Amino acid sequence: MEFKSLKNIETSFRQIRLFTLVALGLCAALTGYALWSSYRFAERQREKIYVLDQGKSLMLALSQDMNRNRPVEAREHVRRFHELFFTLAPDRAAIEGNIARAMFLCDRSAFAYYEDLKEKGYYNRVVSGNINQRILVDSIACDFGRYPYRVTTYARQMILRESNVTERSLITRCNLVNSVRSDNNPQGFTMERFEIVENRDLRVMER
Repeated sequence: MEFKSLKNIETSFRQIRLFTLVALGLCAALTGYALWSSYRFAERQREKIYVLDQGKSLMLALSQDMNRNRPVEAREHVRRFHELFFTLAPDRAAIEGNIARAMFLCDRSAFAYYEDLKEKGYYNRVVSGNINQRILVDSIACDFGRYPYRVTTYARQMILRESNVTERSLITRCNLVNSVRSDNNPQGFTMERFEIVENRDLRVMER
């Protein structure tokens, strides 16, 4: 009888130990879930910004992680450079103004192309021949898997003369590095090692 009592005590102790371990596990899981929920709630609250509208009323705005928009900003940076660098009008001041603005977006590799074209008299022929040049960017391929980002741009140039329109294929490559944002460089990138891979005539259309 005494042996049976001892056995019952040992069984009860095992059960109590099991219940205690289960209770501790549940408490730990509940505590972890509560901490995770609190962290998520704090993160969502930090995304909310209250903006005072001219001192009269509060408006709710949502903030976003800056890195989410970097691919979009990178493509816009490259697109803007090509529009400034390759869009020409028969106006020397307009050409120089566009080139100066484009130089804020790229390093001296683009300036070397500009100097080469200038020495060959390309811009003088644009002005004297009353030529307009427009660029149509078809696509911009960016490799964000490694840094600096490798970018390839596929575009078409439309060279408008009084007698005809020449369509040219333009393919360029460059490296893209992070830079400081400014009024002249709102996306905060700098293009490096810019090179023109292809620039050839596709067709000439009479006007």
